[in-house]
Amino acid sequence: MSLIKQIHTTNLGEGEQSRCAPERLLEGEPLYTSWEQDQAGEMVRTGVWASTPGKNISMKGSIYELCHLLEGTVEIAGEDGSMQRFSAGDTFVMKPGFKGTWKTVTPVRKIYMIVDTAATAA
Repeated sequence: MSLIKQIHTTNLGEGEQSRCAPERLLEGEPLYTSWEQDQAGEMVRTGVWASTPGKNISMKGSIYELCHLLEGTVEIAGEDGSMQRFSAGDTFVMKPGFKGTWKTVTPVRKIYMIVDTAATAA
């Protein structure tokens, strides 16, 4: 087994589609598509994720998430009123404890790496 994993960004197939939980939805009807490509137990997951426009409440809890936008634009606002806008080519981290909103302004596709600091590796 190789200890190197390439994250593919094209020719991904249909992926797993989902919708925002109603209690977190603020605007629109975003459709999410995920292509999980690797994981280490319940602690670490990596892959590609896409969303159509919409706005939702974002709460990271024990999750640390690295995002690299391949396409689109998002606006992320914290509870403290801070707002940041990210577009294709940008890379950012959402740290455990983050609470705020995620707004997909234009259709987004990102590479993600999620680390659940409360989980243990398998």
